[in-house]
Amino acid sequence: MYLLIPGRHHLLTDFQFKYLNRLIKCSLEGEKDVYGQPLDITPVAGVIFAVTSANHLGTKRNPVPFYLRAMVIQEFSNSLDVPAYVYGIDDVGVIHDFAEYTIKTIRHSSEGAHNLTPQNTVVICSTSVREMYLKQGFRILTAEWDPAANRFTQPMPWDLVNLIAQTSDWRKHPTVLEQVHPAAFKIWSLYGVGEKVQQILKDPIIGADGDLTATRDYNVYVKQMDDIAALKYRETAPYIQPGNIGDIGCATGSWIKIACEDDRLHECDFYGIEVSRHLYDICLQRKHNGEFANPSVFFAQKNAVTSLVFEPGSMNTIHTSSLTHEIESYGSRQDLLAFIQNRYQELVPGGVWINRDVVGPENRTETVLLWLNETDGANDLPMPENPTTQTLAAWLGKLSTKALFRRFAQDFRHEEGYQLPHQWVTIGGTTYCQLSMQDACEFLFKKDYHDNWLSEMHETFCFWNYDDWKQALEAAGLRLDNLSHTYRNEWIVKNRLEGKTQLLRINGNGQPEPMPFPASHLLLLARK
Repeated sequence: MYLLIPGRHHLLTDFQFKYLNRLIKCSLEGEKDVYGQPLDITPVAGVIFAVTSANHLGTKRNPVPFYLRAMVIQEFSNSLDVPAYVYGIDDVGVIHDFAEYTIKTIRHSSEGAHNLTPQNTVVICSTSVREMYLKQGFRILTAEWDPAANRFTQPMPWDLVNLIAQTSDWRKHPTVLEQVHPAAFKIWSLYGVGEKVQQILKDPIIGADGDLTATRDYNVYVKQMDDIAALKYRETAPYIQPGNIGDIGCATGSWIKIACEDDRLHECDFYGIEVSRHLYDICLQRKHNGEFANPSVFFAQKNAVTSLVFEPGSMNTIHTSSLTHEIESYGSRQDLLAFIQNRYQELVPGGVWINRDVVGPENRTETVLLWLNETDGANDLPMPENPTTQTLAAWLGKLSTKALFRRFAQDFRHEEGYQLPHQWVTIGGTTYCQLSMQDACEFLFKKDYHDNWLSEMHETFCFWNYDDWKQALEAAGLRLDNLSHTYRNEWIVKNRLEGKTQLLRINGNGQPEPMPFPASHLLLLARK
């Protein structure tokens, strides 16, 4: 008889060892299943650990990589009298037959050696996952869970993970020393797992599965990143200093891929940092595919806000693109300032941080008028009920510019508690929207992102202008190179703004006077 233990297995407890040891030593004698029925006395042939979410690491739900979880299990199992087997079960989203998927994965991974059935396997599971195995006909032992009392009688492993995450000196905490099995304690200490878990679980920015936002369509996002990768590289290439080159927020690694083909940089080492698990996985796949001309390309899933991602004083060039506004949007101003300080710490003296991003207008506090075309689309088209990303994008694309602004005014940072101040005024028979220059620009440079509307509505582009950036960088000890500049995307002006909208201010005669569209982007060269 096999004992199957499905779970994420980030650590193992002393209770789990004693429980398994008793089952093995006593051949299941005296054990009762979840329904209180006694099991037959049967020798245990082996213990099988199904490690779920094996393809996830560095996230709040799965902070510990699979290889370390497997090391803990093997160390833990050395003192058991039967063999222990470890199989990684990838996360495949929410499926109703996950138990069946797990059994199939084990059979496939073991090349048929472990074909688990209700006749040869008892499942140990103290969580609601047991219901899936019950439907498959398996007998269930509930370990920490007492069915009669309907409660847990022992701390669950994840409870101890959370305790460690909140304990500064976790190695000396009495509960940790009492409850965590020595094997887990040894591996967690040896590899600094506790400190990594503390960093990840306390992170205020990333979500449970390692993403900034749960509303982004990554198929669209990845295509957009790849489409403009060459443009980003052309803009930044002249300022790259050879040596150790890091790309923070590297998305799918496209910028690094192009940099690897630059003859000037063929002896450099490249380091890609990406917080999103989905994008990080793509980077690894592209590396496995041999898409990078330089073999010295390394990727890591880390958050560059909460800590350094490179060794202090080690980087000749750090590149970021379309990242800093996301830190402000999904984190806080303090997070952005911490990010800037971290980059200063990582650069070698004379090293450069190249930051390409959106920017706010110089006169962002000025009250302006915004003319909005109401004849270039529908004005009273009802919004679809429970729209998908695709149907929402299609609906937004049918709206007039004026109707699109009304939608924007409702959605922009609404979940963050922001209510966009604006009013409608009529001058000389023409109706305008009166609002701040900053909010006007948020609309102008965001209004056409229909494919990722829900995600974009969380993001602010115009929180800082060039002078604000200069002050923040200098306060961190960085010097802003004179080649730094703002610029306007003329393609956006010609194709998305002209004829659809116009910025105006009231002149000395009390009449609306057109004003040019402002800069939309900046390129900052911050040197240490």
